Amino acid sequence: MNKHGSRIQPAKGKLGVLLPGMGAVTSTFIAGVELVKKGLGTPVGSVTQMQAIRLGKRYENRSPLIKDFVPLASLDQLVFGGWDFFTDDMFVAATKCGVLDAAQLAPIKKELSAIKPMPAIYDPAYIKNIKALNPKKGKTKMDLAQQVMADIEAFKKKNGCDRVVMLWCGSTERLPEPSKCHEDIEALEQGLRDNDPSIPPSMIYAYAAIKLGMAYGNGAPNLSGDVPALVELAEQTGSPICGKDFKTGQTLMKTTIAPMLKARMLALTGWYSTNILGNRDGEVLDDPGSFKTKELSKMSVLDTILEPELYPELYGKFHHKVRIDYYPPRGDAKEGWDNIDIRGWMDMPMQIKINFLCRDSILAAQIVLDLVLFLDLAKRADLKGIQEWLSFFFKSPQCREDLKPEHDLFIQHLKLKNTLRVLMGEEVLDHSGLDYYDPTKTASAAPAPRPAPKKAKLAKAGR
Repeated sequence: MNKHGSRIQPAKGKLGVLLPGMGAVTSTFIAGVELVKKGLGTPVGSVTQMQAIRLGKRYENRSPLIKDFVPLASLDQLVFGGWDFFTDDMFVAATKCGVLDAAQLAPIKKELSAIKPMPAIYDPAYIKNIKALNPKKGKTKMDLAQQVMADIEAFKKKNGCDRVVMLWCGSTERLPEPSKCHEDIEALEQGLRDNDPSIPPSMIYAYAAIKLGMAYGNGAPNLSGDVPALVELAEQTGSPICGKDFKTGQTLMKTTIAPMLKARMLALTGWYSTNILGNRDGEVLDDPGSFKTKELSKMSVLDTILEPELYPELYGKFHHKVRIDYYPPRGDAKEGWDNIDIRGWMDMPMQIKINFLCRDSILAAQIVLDLVLFLDLAKRADLKGIQEWLSFFFKSPQCREDLKPEHDLFIQHLKLKNTLRVLMGEEVLDHSGLDYYDPTKTASAAPAPRPAPKKAKLAKAGR
């Protein structure tokens, strides 16, 4: 066993999955996992379940599925729980959200009905357009944090969980004003005791999880765990942390198209993006404060990918506009329009038009699964603090304060896979291929190809 692989603790026992926010994304994720467990669904889009990873040289023909390569928890080991403003169990929530149809939900009604949310932390200053029916009550924010920690311990004991991961799947909060209580853990804990208004609910959940040494991820653009105080605490308690904002629809397109423009040195004049969305997330984003948080997340990617400081003539003056409109008839079926004005040879203008009719929760559910399994792997591998190798899944990846986040989807993907290779003692890939042209390393000198893995067909489909 290699020096990295030998330190990874085995994925024994049950893995608790605790999710603040149990609406469309969470209910779709849990329903999908239960369907897969019964052989009634396929986890399309899941990197952990369907993607292969190349190992070694091309002529070695080693491309196992990621789930067969690294010691991930199995779907049968997952136990679900969480918190919400509403009291609906997961079957009722999934039915109301309407992402999966009644015929799909019927075979797993028993499993979904058994999962009921715990009372959630509610602060109307941070979420304007939703009124909580199931809020926690406490004199201070520290009281609320301790209630969350008690919930975690009770859930773990009741379900016999060996480990627990927390992943925020709740709504987008307004961004708090910068505060001294965000700067170090002593100040944050005093702020919790003093009911500091700059501590939002998501930060209370993050504090509770990280204080207990759990892995924590944030699927919304909320500040949450992305403050120096909680990064410091994560280093102390050994918590892997990552975020922010699941990369699903329009930003997935941006982080795919923008690298192509830069790779080809095609100039960008303007990028106009607009969305219509009708689910609870759309209702929350109808509040200008919450939209501002999301807008910052969506708009941050182009400058980082295109590097206008290096290419001012190509990318120094492009116009970037983002809109989100709440449109209830559309439900979870989000539609994103992009108009991209570009310039080519001799500055001649061209356009790219994208109309992405996607389903928000159908693109987010597999991200939740992959992050749960990878965060648990990180914890068992003693990886603590910010897990930048998981940037692939986020619109606004969390990284060290002195670094810029990496937004290029393809660099993120290579970083993710290379991290898995390092953990398991395999060679990292740079795809240069120069050794194939070295006369001292001819094809005849190469070792005989290994037999293809038994699951070759599925592995090929996952690439």
